[in-house]
Amino acid sequence: MSSPRPPLPERSAELRRRFAEEARSGRPDLATLCLLVGAVADGTLDETGIDAAQIELDALAGRLPHRPGTPHAWASALRDLLGERCGFHGTPGDYRRLESSLLHEVLRRRRGLPILLSVVWLEVARRAGAPVYGVGLPGHFVVGLGETGTAADARPAGAGPDARGGAFPERRVLVDPFDGGRVLTGADTELLVAGATGAPLDPSMLVPADPLDVVLRILNNVRAWAEARPERSDVALWALDLSLLLPSRPAELRYERARLLVRRGDFLDGADALEAYAEVVAAVDGPAADRIRGEARAARSLLN
Repeated sequence: MSSPRPPLPERSAELRRRFAEEARSGRPDLATLCLLVGAVADGTLDETGIDAAQIELDALAGRLPHRPGTPHAWASALRDLLGERCGFHGTPGDYRRLESSLLHEVLRRRRGLPILLSVVWLEVARRAGAPVYGVGLPGHFVVGLGETGTAADARPAGAGPDARGGAFPERRVLVDPFDGGRVLTGADTELLVAGATGAPLDPSMLVPADPLDVVLRILNNVRAWAEARPERSDVALWALDLSLLLPSRPAELRYERARLLVRRGDFLDGADALEAYAEVVAAVDGPAADRIRGEARAARSLLN
């Protein structure tokens, strides 16, 4: 299946306006932001499709038992519904598909990247009243249930000597939606981190992820997908444009976007963007600003 194509410019502009408005609201809605990302990526996702995705998340939440109780009971109920009965999970092949980063496609295919499957778990659990939050481990996103703790004391199930596999078995638990909602022991979590970074698990890695950080990480995944496919630089561009609409994002994204414009042959706009970024950089790093101005001059020379 070919990757989705974006909507017409007028529709795209309206979606971006709504994305920026939602991102800057007092309590940005994760599902709404993810569906707007999907609509910018896929011109076939109209308002009816966006509403249908929200309704499906509501319906899935309605199929959970009423207030299962402990974090482990919530984890079991979510795994039974989403992982087993509905078949939500991931495979290595899902990393090669843009659809794996689009919430409406993940709901349709029951497949996706860890972070998008986690969004499904988060949104279904939240609607059902579960104490749920996302956990952005390096290289692998998972879901936490129960107390969030703090950076100093947050620990996954299995971090201590309890016979059931956790130091705080009734207070918090981590699950891996990519693996169908499997409950992670402390050793599992440490292995995930070590595999991604080669370093030990740090308690700060277990702090709940902010919704806007989740969206930025999703957009980073989209950009990584596009970078491996030079013919789809259009995807990298809209992912950068959405990232720059978030209220908190790395300033370097402006530089990345400017260079992408040059690579796409938009030399004039790319040069203008490079020069604007150089002015920002000049306040803290004069030599870097000079280098970026040189890139702008080189881009303009390509117009001759």
